[in-house]
Amino acid sequence: MTEGLGGRIIAAMSEPENASGPDDSAAESAPRRLPALHPHQRRVLAVLVEKAKTTPDSYPLSLNAIQVGCNQKSNRDPVMQLDGDDVLIALDGLRALEAVTEIQGGGRVSKYRHHAYDWLGVRGKHAAVMIELLLRGPQTLGEIRARASRMEKLEDLQTTTNIVNDLISQNLVMALGRPGRGQQFAHTLYEPDEMQRLRTADEENEAPVATPPAQATTPVAPAAVDSGWESLQKQIDALTDRIEQLEKRLDS
Repeated sequence: MTEGLGGRIIAAMSEPENASGPDDSAAESAPRRLPALHPHQRRVLAVLVEKAKTTPDSYPLSLNAIQVGCNQKSNRDPVMQLDGDDVLIALDGLRALEAVTEIQGGGRVSKYRHHAYDWLGVRGKHAAVMIELLLRGPQTLGEIRARASRMEKLEDLQTTTNIVNDLISQNLVMALGRPGRGQQFAHTLYEPDEMQRLRTADEENEAPVATPPAQATTPVAPAAVDSGWESLQKQIDALTDRIEQLEKRLDS
């Protein structure tokens, strides 16, 4: 990863989110420089965390369940077509990094459990934001808030802003482009060639400070915005539940 991509200290940051416990906080240790992950490794790790959160009854996951989760068309960007060997190679790499372990299931099928919280050094809402960035790539604050709320509810854009700033200070997230409406944020676990493609946008950003989008010409009441997000989130949750039920049937 390149120096300065999301690693610069934030010039101005809102008060950090009040943690309700160890599962709702950023890591207290100094920022670590994590190794870059291959796209398949990022997808596998993110799927393990996502499924542990959204379908805990089916977790830990078998190889086949991980493959189905990696290749699903919802909540993924880009959509992938990984085969069993692709997933096994990714799992072997993650096991070597101590981010994943293999365990024996009730039968002969091996299953896999993630250690992403310890490996990334974040938990709760911070982890949910990281996982959504790993699953979908660069996103705006509004997109991050709506999508990460599938796993951990993000109450408003200010909460999302605080979390993103925390992750920037830990070298886990970087800002792309100039601050303001439409600014995107990405994780920092890309491989060098992928990072190079993102650097141009980052160089245009003088200070990686997450700021809520500016108001439109006609102000919108916060309550109306929140109501709109809640309605959209309910629709997303309903569609996600239906898709996950179908995936369970395919996996059974």
